[in-house]
Amino acid sequence: MTSESKKTSFFSHWFRFLKPAPFRAEIEDPQVVKKRYRYWRFRIFYGMYLGYALFYFTRKSFPFAIAALSNDLGYSKAELGFLGSVLYITYGVSKFVSGIMGDKSNPRYFMATGLILTGMFNILFGLSSSLIFFALFWGLNGWFQGWGWPGCAKLLTHWYSQSERGTWWSLWNTSHNLGGAFIILLATWLSQHYGWRVAMYFPGFICVIVGFFLINRLRDTPQSLGLPSIERYRNDYSSKSNREEKEKTQLSVKKILWDYVLTNKFIWVLALSSFFVYVIRTAVNDWTLLFLVETKGYSYFEAGKCVTFFEIGGFCGGLAAGWSSDKLFRGKRNPINVLFILGTLLSLMGVWFYTGVHWSFDYLLVFSSGFFIFGPQMLIGIACAELSHKKAAATATGFAGTFGYLGAAAAGGPLGHLTTVYGWDGYYSVLTGCALMAALLLFPLWSVKSNPQQA
Repeated sequence: MTSESKKTSFFSHWFRFLKPAPFRAEIEDPQVVKKRYRYWRFRIFYGMYLGYALFYFTRKSFPFAIAALSNDLGYSKAELGFLGSVLYITYGVSKFVSGIMGDKSNPRYFMATGLILTGMFNILFGLSSSLIFFALFWGLNGWFQGWGWPGCAKLLTHWYSQSERGTWWSLWNTSHNLGGAFIILLATWLSQHYGWRVAMYFPGFICVIVGFFLINRLRDTPQSLGLPSIERYRNDYSSKSNREEKEKTQLSVKKILWDYVLTNKFIWVLALSSFFVYVIRTAVNDWTLLFLVETKGYSYFEAGKCVTFFEIGGFCGGLAAGWSSDKLFRGKRNPINVLFILGTLLSLMGVWFYTGVHWSFDYLLVFSSGFFIFGPQMLIGIACAELSHKKAAATATGFAGTFGYLGAAAAGGPLGHLTTVYGWDGYYSVLTGCALMAALLLFPLWSVKSNPQQA
């Protein structure tokens, strides 16, 4: 038995229900193929869209229950902030590890299992009162949060070809904004009327139920249903190389990691740029409300309304970025990344230097910040999938995602400390510097569409 066979046997033994679905005999009737492709693409898309939106239900339920939890149990802001850091750290590490697992798994079960387990840990969190158990269950929640992205990355790569992928990926990416916006309303309403524990239970129960729904809705690759690869079906190859044989080739974990991620210069550039993008995204999302209250005299409610335009801007910007990368740049992602980051830079400088108080202009600046930063946040993930190997898409995007959430963690305590020492000028100096660094990193990739060595 070869070493590769031993690895496959080990994986099959321990993760039998997660292993990829085998290829079926290919359907020969082109009309049947067309009909089934149309049906399965729609069914899989709405399944993973709903599923990923609900991952945000369990990820974001805690921040909006903080005030009620603090009043009920008397924990300090430092202790509650520690719990938030636990999730960022475990989720960031999980994105890379689960990315490796995701490339060797069936997303139908992998994503559904992650959603069910995050729901269960949300419920267990709500049943707890000890800081130790809060940290344990919130850390485990963060770990299984990492099981959502790899399944989606694999499905989007295998069911949508390069010339259309930006549009479909950006449409899927709006699930972030939908889930993030809706849980704000749900968690705060439940906390106010029924207490913080119910605000943890209810999203958890929903996620457990929808996890089983995903098992019913999702499937693995087109070939597992007897369909041709998406590239052959749409005659849309990113290079002249023969991908048909590579579709049937199973890659070892070592080969995925070493050949297509860790020694891939494109992935490293994208991962580093993701760090700076996530510093900006997280900082604007977490600190803008306080900035408006302290510098412009907004009430918390008015400042909160303004910050919701960050998510609205992200919804619109993600769609615009994906469509324009497909239609205007023919599948090249990095020109849009660079242009949108420059737009982010201008938006940040507008918020920084506009000292007047006019709600419409402040809303516009916050909207434009969301519009521009969610473009590269989403397209960096697509670029990772396309500049690696198709069977390493989840690992490559997970690797960049880990760097992204290191950036998110840096936007918390470290940036908060810097703002305390140097004020809001120091805060915006860091964010504009991050935007410049991301643009400088991505600019050399302007003309790169696919990696010829990895195609």
